[in-house]
Amino acid sequence: MTAEEDAISDKLALYNIEEIGPATEKRLREAGFRSIRDLLVRGPVDISESTGMEMDESVEICNKARIMLEDLGMIDKSFVTATSLYNKRKDSISTGSKSFDDLLGGGIETKAVTEVYGEFGTGKTQLCHTLCLMVQQPESGGGLAANAIYIDTENTFRPERLVSIAQARGFDSQKALENVIVAKAYNSAHQELIIDEAGSVIEDNNARLIIVDSAVAHYRAEFIGRATLSERQQRLNRFMHILVRIAETYKVAVVVTNQIQASPDAYFGDTVRPVGGHVLAHTSTYRIYLKRSGKNRIARMVDSPYHAEREVLFTLSDSGISDVNEAR
Repeated sequence: MTAEEDAISDKLALYNIEEIGPATEKRLREAGFRSIRDLLVRGPVDISESTGMEMDESVEICNKARIMLEDLGMIDKSFVTATSLYNKRKDSISTGSKSFDDLLGGGIETKAVTEVYGEFGTGKTQLCHTLCLMVQQPESGGGLAANAIYIDTENTFRPERLVSIAQARGFDSQKALENVIVAKAYNSAHQELIIDEAGSVIEDNNARLIIVDSAVAHYRAEFIGRATLSERQQRLNRFMHILVRIAETYKVAVVVTNQIQASPDAYFGDTVRPVGGHVLAHTSTYRIYLKRSGKNRIARMVDSPYHAEREVLFTLSDSGISDVNEAR
């Protein structure tokens, strides 16, 4: 760790908040809160439930954490002009396909959650593997010179695929493997624990990309029937909101894949819809639908704050996500 990183880490230490004494700091650390950023990401309700702290005290600590992060320039002030936001540089990660990047306005955006859904075999996991490599490239190569965190809930992560994509693109495959941190989630509770602890992993490994493949698999398998729907949606809602706050607080790009389900009441057009209902719909910044088109694939922008709803063509190749005319 450099002297500059040490200084930043010291400024983010929990003891910098006046209300946090040695005993409170110990309780917070035992509950998984390592820095001021963790307080803001998980919020007052989580702090209170995890430590037994009174809600009023938890709210006060979270407000102090927010103010300190604002003063350090790590998050935006509560009130800023639209001009200030417009002039801030937006980092993005190339998907490996020029047409796909064009659909996204340059690539996968940091400080945002991008949801990708579609039936099996449409390229969701291939996109995730390609992004793990692209984020490692310098800015001139479409990356952020940073590492990736891959949360695998469906046993779909394959290091061999990373190696094959890296070799096809002329990257150092061994270095590429070292720069991807993989967490295998065995159930929904484990998945939530992993994301609760993600802040320290991001800081320790210079990660700028978090992938969750997929966000809903465990919830869908464990909560069956209408009687459990409410609890499922509440837990999924908390999970997604923590991802949103991680994206904004740590300035990382978050990509979640999602499954689909049949819509029997749809008589015309596409009869599939993404799982997760309004919870995923409202918490995702961008929603992209992938579908087959012969040997190629179509990416459709379904929801975005400012992109037009349109489609682009891409393909899957040895190099991962590619343009149709450059497949090899």
